[in-house]
Amino acid sequence: MTESPPSPDWTLDQSYPDILLTQLCQPHTLLFLSHLPPPCPEVQPVHHGPLLTASVALALRHLALSRDLVDMSKMKGEPVKQPLTHSIQRQPPGFESWYRARKNAPEKQQENASQLVTEFVLVGFSNLPDLRTTLFGLFFLTYLVTLSGNITIITIIQVDRSLHTPMYRFLAALSLSETSYTLVTIPNMLAHLLMESQAISIPGCRAQMFFFLGLGCSHCFLLTLMGYDRYVAICHPLRYSVIMRPTVSLCLGALVFCSGFLVASIETSMIFSSPFCGSDRVEHFFCDIAPVLKLSCSDSAGKALAIFFLSVLVVLVSFLLILLSYAFIVAAIVRIPSAAGRRKAFSTCAAHLTVVIVHFGCASIIYLRPESGGRPDQDRLVAVFYTVVTPLLNPVVYTLRNKEVRVALRRSLGWSRGVFK
Repeated sequence: MTESPPSPDWTLDQSYPDILLTQLCQPHTLLFLSHLPPPCPEVQPVHHGPLLTASVALALRHLALSRDLVDMSKMKGEPVKQPLTHSIQRQPPGFESWYRARKNAPEKQQENASQLVTEFVLVGFSNLPDLRTTLFGLFFLTYLVTLSGNITIITIIQVDRSLHTPMYRFLAALSLSETSYTLVTIPNMLAHLLMESQAISIPGCRAQMFFFLGLGCSHCFLLTLMGYDRYVAICHPLRYSVIMRPTVSLCLGALVFCSGFLVASIETSMIFSSPFCGSDRVEHFFCDIAPVLKLSCSDSAGKALAIFFLSVLVVLVSFLLILLSYAFIVAAIVRIPSAAGRRKAFSTCAAHLTVVIVHFGCASIIYLRPESGGRPDQDRLVAVFYTVVTPLLNPVVYTLRNKEVRVALRRSLGWSRGVFK
């Protein structure tokens, strides 16, 4: 509620000059007039009504007194630098303190806006207080299934010697990447669904973003490497064991994760290179690029553009290389004479292709745009899909669609039953 000035104990003399503008009738009259020069004596007086609002009358008196002070200073040879300030001192008691407070209000607001942020507040699902318990149960159950599925795949590939091939080594690395990927975001989200406090420190936010981006970029590169592996297996089957020998596979896997975390290091350093001020609310349930970048004190347009081009380089180039691999694969499958051979060759790629479409589809929606043009609620919904649903999809797809994994799983279950008997 706006505070009113002290009421003056005088009436308006009709001999004052009419120098009113439209702004004089607004509540911020005095703030506007404090930046005006003294009134011009050339303005001709006109007739005024008998009554004006107190703010307009007060403004006119300031201007009239300012002109009188200027005229007196000319006669005495003593210039008055701020005649409006002198006129304020001749008002009723309490007026000067009120005027100073109103004049300094924008400066105080600017000072509050420039205060540095020491921690962030993750908005998350705070706008759905009635559904927080339900969401916690749903996400927690999904998280348990995801962890158990990925750990099962890693264990089966490690135990069954028939799966010790580059293709399944890469699948184990993908499951390990998915498990780590969910550990970065989901436990923190589940904790915030139960707690009242949604705060996260800036170093904690930076670490979360670094590992999230690093594992996400590594996921893109790993899917590209798996596409190349399928290309070599189908298009050059006789040379597959030589091209994808264990040392080469190990080096390619290490290169994938090093490249992913290098990109994450560059993007995270750009985002956290300047301090954050103003609002501390991150419109997300974890520290993602766009919501955090909006809180930067400096102009973030250049950083957003650089991160956009880097995201295009990672997501789009990886996806195009996968498409190129599958173009050669389809051309090779078409030349296979028997239908059973074509079906078997395509079945080895179906699971990988499904995961590629889901992963790159979600990544394109979020990161392949120069600026977050969507609403925060929509971004959170897509983020839930690629942080919660997609990691669950990988073990389900690779278990149901891959015959070798199903056979190895049944063999492992049968062996475990025999042991416990």
